[in-house]
Amino acid sequence: MRRAGIGAWLVLLAAVVAVCLRAGIAPTVAAPDGGYAARQQKPTHRNGSQLTASGVVIRTLADDRDGSRHQRFIVRVDGGETLLIAHNIDLAPRLDGLTAGERVRVSGEFAWNPRGGTLHWTHRDPQGRHVPGYIEWRGRRYQ
Repeated sequence: MRRAGIGAWLVLLAAVVAVCLRAGIAPTVAAPDGGYAARQQKPTHRNGSQLTASGVVIRTLADDRDGSRHQRFIVRVDGGETLLIAHNIDLAPRLDGLTAGERVRVSGEFAWNPRGGTLHWTHRDPQGRHVPGYIEWRGRRYQ
């Protein structure tokens, strides 16, 4: 009997969580600069919103050289999600010497995907039409 009671509670809890996620009910704590914490992004899929998050670089990747060149690396943000950072090095300085294990703070445009998401526009828009993003690393802001 006791196992059945626990199982029923777990099923009820799962149903409540599923209903809340489908309804888009999720905490939305704004970051100081108006972005959203990455942990709130995934359940609500706010593609195109400005996101600011801090975390640890878990992997550096080869540059994307198709079209505009982008330095790429993966960050595990403090909320546990992972983000692929695509930093345009035709418009902003490269983070020379960036390695796994280092902390960064990133701000840019968020695009959700099943692996966590991608953050791009981590730089100023030379035409001034897009919200400027940045990467803070080793006491310096790259944008």
